[in-house]
Amino acid sequence: MKTIEVVAAIIVKDRKIFATQRGYGEWQGWWEFPGGKIESGECPKEALVREIREELDAEIEVGDLLETVEWDYPGFHLTMHCFICSLISESMHLNEHEAAAWLTRETLRSVKWLPADEGLMPLIENLL
Repeated sequence: MKTIEVVAAIIVKDRKIFATQRGYGEWQGWWEFPGGKIESGECPKEALVREIREELDAEIEVGDLLETVEWDYPGFHLTMHCFICSLISESMHLNEHEAAAWLTRETLRSVKWLPADEGLMPLIENLL
């Protein structure tokens, strides 16, 4: 089975986390933490800064690794490195996503998370 290695930003601000809704593909409409594939020659933190710049026109500071998620989707295995991040500037623009939201501990489970992201909910709740 093919393995895809990605990074995800757990952007935290004022006891809320930032989530995005996929606007394309098989999982359109599902919610996820923003991020994407690690390109050849990149370390995970560099990939995350690049991906957030591309997806959100935003600058982030990448902090500690929260968790590495291993998940089998139909057709591929996902390795997702999830980092706690903060915004350097408040400006963001959705270039690839349908919607976005700042979720509190109480609203965290109110959206339909992608299966790999769903497993992070207990860790995220502890952050908030």
